[in-house]
Amino acid sequence: MKVGIKPWPLRTLREQWIRAKYERKEFCEPRNHLLYEEGMRDGMLMKRGRDNGQFFSRRFVLSEREGTLKYFTKYDAKEPKAVIKVDTINATFQPEKIGNPNGLQITYLKDYSTRNIFVYHDNGKEIVDWFNTIRAVQLHYLMVAFPGATDAELVHKLTRNFLKEGFMEKTGPRHTEGFKKRWFTLDQRRLMYFKDPLDAFAKGEVFLGNKDHGYSASPGLPAGTHCNGAWQHGVTIETPDRGFLFTCESESDQQEWLKHFNDVMDAVMSPQEYTMEALFKHRH
Repeated sequence: MKVGIKPWPLRTLREQWIRAKYERKEFCEPRNHLLYEEGMRDGMLMKRGRDNGQFFSRRFVLSEREGTLKYFTKYDAKEPKAVIKVDTINATFQPEKIGNPNGLQITYLKDYSTRNIFVYHDNGKEIVDWFNTIRAVQLHYLMVAFPGATDAELVHKLTRNFLKEGFMEKTGPRHTEGFKKRWFTLDQRRLMYFKDPLDAFAKGEVFLGNKDHGYSASPGLPAGTHCNGAWQHGVTIETPDRGFLFTCESESDQQEWLKHFNDVMDAVMSPQEYTMEALFKHRH
């Protein structure tokens, strides 16, 4: 099964898919050996520093056998800066956010919180090969974890694009604090908010469960709410534990966020999502 190259509407992916098909003949029979199916990758990527915002060359090592992605601050460093389990990784191209046509955002769970890593490579094929290798390693992991599943079922568990990203304003849990502008990322049932789109860690997260279990999203704000921010198009999310109040810049943006929230809340939860919900409540 070819899990890697797909003609997504991103310049780097589209270009490398065309080159793979017509220049490198990767999809011809008899089947060519594909580098991203070796289960191992070792190389240098430019990584954004967590605190200073500058990009530095870092060594990354992906191993299917170990089930990990590691990165090192120096090529010859003996100990990795981070060891990431492949089953928690998501990778999505973010050229506009990162400011590079080959920009890739890698996210993973660290102590049940989402950690963002932003990387790029000057060579488009190199970054696409990293993306495809991550997907191939994840597929092999899933084939072991779910031996009865079909390829079509497993491919939906691989890397994914975020449902929506963008700015909203939010207020605090007492609903008396001022509304502050934050960058929001909706990744399946996790709604995360950041002070800056390129922050390594979210300032907070909201778990969006099923509507039959006390979760809802509706337009507007509760009566009496003092909306002192710049934006007036309110969104209220209710969870079993508390309510969250947001405002959007435009009505169209408000409606788009609400559609995504309600689509998520209408969906049946998987066993893994019930586990995530329990962990989230324990953390908070």
